Amino acid sequence: MTDYRIASQRSDWKSYTLWAAQVLTAFAFFAAGMAKIAGAERMVTLFNEIGAGQWFRYTTGVLEMTGAILILIPSRAWLGGLLLSCIMVGAIYVHLAVVGGSFLPALVLLVLAAWIAYERRPAIRA
Repeated sequence: MTDYRIASQRSDWKSYTLWAAQVLTAFAFFAAGMAKIAGAERMVTLFNEIGAGQWFRYTTGVLEMTGAILILIPSRAWLGGLLLSCIMVGAIYVHLAVVGGSFLPALVLLVLAAWIAYERRPAIRA
């Protein structure tokens, strides 16, 4: 009986931690997406440096906000985590190859989004 209680406490702790990570990650990506869509000067300058055009800023902003919303929907959190992970792989590449600067914030967000995608993945049924 004690083993069950300990396992249950670990499970509860992991669940609370995962939900906290989902909320914080969703907030970060939603805020970043809004900044891109709103045309924050820093974002406009960044996407000019990338050279992909301002349409790419809008697309990235919409995808970030979509991923942020999906991460908060229990049955779709894995999909949001996967989408945001892909975006962060691109962001890390852009930081390393194009604009320079620290890629660590993007790496932290990649790890969080990938963890959420992994933990919330649907069970595979045989």
